[in-house]
Amino acid sequence: MAEECVFCKIGSGEIPSEFLYRDDLAYVIRDIRPRAPTHLLVIPSEHVTYLASFTNEREALVGHLLLVAREMAQREHLVERGYRLVVNQGPDSGQEVPHLHLHLLGGRQLGAMG
Repeated sequence: MAEECVFCKIGSGEIPSEFLYRDDLAYVIRDIRPRAPTHLLVIPSEHVTYLASFTNEREALVGHLLLVAREMAQREHLVERGYRLVVNQGPDSGQEVPHLHLHLLGGRQLGAMG
C-alpha cells in the first residue's frame, strides 16, 4: 500500500512538492484543491492509514501532528481569527488519500460542520 501512496511518494521526494515544514515524524504541504484560503495538510512521514490502527504506543505521533498543526496555524497567522482541523477517516468521510493526515483550514469564516 505505501508504495502506491501519493503522500508516501511526496514524503520520499518521488513526487516533488513544496514542504512548508518537515521533521523526522511529519511534514506539511498545501492542499492542491484548497477548500479555504489556507488549506494545509499535516502528514505523518510513516504510512498510517487510519486512526483505528493506533495503539497507546502511538499516542506521541498524534500529539506531534497536533503540535505541528498549531505551529503552522501560527505561521499562517490564523490563531487570532480561528481555524479548523479535520481528520477524515474512510470513504464515507471523504478521505481521498488512504494515509492519515490533518487538514488545517482557515483564512475565512468556515461554515458549520455536518
